[in-house]
Amino acid sequence: MPNSSSISHFLLLALADTRQLQLLHFCLLLGISLAALLGNGLIISAVACSHHLHTPMFFFLLNLALSDLGSICTTVPKAMHNSLWNTTTISYTGCAAQLFFFLFFITAEFCLLTIMCYDRYVSICKPLHYGTLLGSRACAHMAAAAWASAFLNALLLTANTFSLPLCHGNALGHFFCEVPQILKLSCSNSYLREFGFLPASAFLGFGCFMFIVFSYVQIFRAVLRIPSEQGRHRAFSTCLPHLAVISLFISTAMFAYLKPPSISSPSLDLALSVLYSVVSPALNPLIYSLRNQELKAAVWRLMTGCFQKH
Repeated sequence: MPNSSSISHFLLLALADTRQLQLLHFCLLLGISLAALLGNGLIISAVACSHHLHTPMFFFLLNLALSDLGSICTTVPKAMHNSLWNTTTISYTGCAAQLFFFLFFITAEFCLLTIMCYDRYVSICKPLHYGTLLGSRACAHMAAAAWASAFLNALLLTANTFSLPLCHGNALGHFFCEVPQILKLSCSNSYLREFGFLPASAFLGFGCFMFIVFSYVQIFRAVLRIPSEQGRHRAFSTCLPHLAVISLFISTAMFAYLKPPSISSPSLDLALSVLYSVVSPALNPLIYSLRNQELKAAVWRLMTGCFQKH
């Protein structure tokens, strides 16, 4: 049986069996990628160029857009390349790099969504302390902590995953490199070593999830105490985009990783992984811009300004 020292490449899961479907998947991935690049790029540019958007909420939204762009650019180009050129191979180092950057951007996204939840909590439950609790220095420290935690988590998971001896071939049941798929290739006795560092990642994820749940319980209680219906609607509408984004991200990711083996199938696993790794980063800009008039106006000014210059 081959071990990790003899593996020079991995075989990724093909998105389709026929050439026509492969080209169709290439076109779909290309369209989603361009939509994600355009949407997230417009948000980054609009927030960076509009001084009235230099607020904590939009600062964290800019960071979220960066993490969305990163996650899309980590997984989709290789899948597009494989579909276009009818291949499934990825080098050993390429797989390690893809796994590291995917974990880095996904972890950063979850941490940033948690921080954005704190921003909504403070603005609704403690509005008089908003400027103190979310000053420019505090926001910079929180964003730096999110990116640093993501880097450390990705580094530990990637290093430990690729330190395991692999005894069960090199075929991954996924269209990109992911920890569970690589663990399936590891020797049975080495699989237990993985539990030494998985709890740290699980603790980070569970901690973020519980903080989000606790914050939204407090937010809903505060909103329901607002006397006017218009005030309740205005307060709740500021949380709606964040709630929609985080629900899509958490529901698909949790179901993908925690679903019972009895309902697991390659097609279901593929659909879920595409949802949280490809579709979610592409939809986030649309979800945030639909409900936010300030952001829509800034994006419109940016686009019309570019057209007028040309």
